[in-house]
Amino acid sequence: MTAKRKTAKSINDADVEALADEAERGYDVDKVLERRRGGRPALGSGVASVESVRLDPQLKRDLLLRAARDHTSVSVVIRRALGEYLRAS
Repeated sequence: MTAKRKTAKSINDADVEALADEAERGYDVDKVLERRRGGRPALGSGVASVESVRLDPQLKRDLLLRAARDHTSVSVVIRRALGEYLRAS
């Protein structure tokens, strides 16, 4: 069997076997994370969580309009609003 990687380099059964052996030995997580690049920038001091909320149609409309007016994303508007609300209480 021969398959192609993203680089279009052909790999054969021996390559697959070598990759499988490497995976079975395990990976050093810290080393893998050091090589990791790209993706979204970090928020705050730790790993960000994703939270889900339900918005009624009018609130969603207002949120979209505010984000457009501020030339930013809906997520930024939500984080700012939540932060201001929590600091005010």
